[in-house]
Amino acid sequence: MYIIENYSVAVFLCVITMLCWGSWANTQKLSSQKWPFQLFYWDYSFGILIITLLLAFTMGTVGDEGRSFLVDLGQAETKFLAYALLGGVIFNFANLLLVIAIDLTGMAIAFPIGIGIALVLGVITNFMYNPEGDPLILFTGVFFVMVAIIFDALAYKNILKKQEKTPRKGILISLLAGVAMGFFYKYVAQSMSSDFVTPEAGKLTPYTALVVFSVGILVSNFLFNTINMYKPITGTPVTYKDYFKMGNSKLHLIGILGGVIWGVGMSFSIIASEQAGPAIAYGLGQGATMVAALWGVFIWKELKDLPKSKNWMITSMFICFIIGLGLIIYSKVA
Repeated sequence: MYIIENYSVAVFLCVITMLCWGSWANTQKLSSQKWPFQLFYWDYSFGILIITLLLAFTMGTVGDEGRSFLVDLGQAETKFLAYALLGGVIFNFANLLLVIAIDLTGMAIAFPIGIGIALVLGVITNFMYNPEGDPLILFTGVFFVMVAIIFDALAYKNILKKQEKTPRKGILISLLAGVAMGFFYKYVAQSMSSDFVTPEAGKLTPYTALVVFSVGILVSNFLFNTINMYKPITGTPVTYKDYFKMGNSKLHLIGILGGVIWGVGMSFSIIASEQAGPAIAYGLGQGATMVAALWGVFIWKELKDLPKSKNWMITSMFICFIIGLGLIIYSKVA
């Protein structure tokens, strides 16, 4: 299977992850006016499974190092399969909340708050499991990310003053999504061998872990998204019949594309985690908050109602995110 052999390449893949994780929600925005997000989310889930299977049978199978996908799946112990599956279930719960928050508040608000909190918790939990990097520099970077989240929340508060009908529950749901999102990655990391070249018996290689993780997303969707379809927090109820009646090939492809984009990001993060360490790989990937905020602010104009006197909050948010992510990268080489 394909294995990353140096830190620089690992960081490059984590930057790709950041771009993917910060951009996939554009597909939700594109389809939201014609296609309820609950139905979009089914195609998104299919897209994640499709790309992880494709990578498993290509990058996860070629080469002489490690174990090929099917061989690895056949020798895997139930406990480690369960870890990867649980990671998918937790992620799906958190991500569905994030999708709801995006529908309520937009990318520029939901991502920095929800994924920013996930970054903080994810770095802490993954560092406790596998301490990589200088802790002082790493957690100073996390601190700057926390400050960026505060600036974003303050900006949203000022928008609410001008738009009294904007639901305040968007912030609460973003917070809940972030807390849940902060814990999924460590279970995927625990399912894998720390040595990709000579994997431990019973544990998974990254490509197998990704497929099992994706299965966890799709299976749990029958619970989480079904509830959201029939008893939605926002939007109108929809049924499974609507998925076939309302959708067309273009809308389905947009949703699948969203899942593929996110799945590529997740795959690159996991593949890079051996060289970068899970805490740094996850932390860098969650720089997606800044990417999503850029999309939301400059392309979708989601903060157009922010008073001009408060624009410094958005500038400060981006500066703090950049400093924080830079410190997270540097913590490995310091």
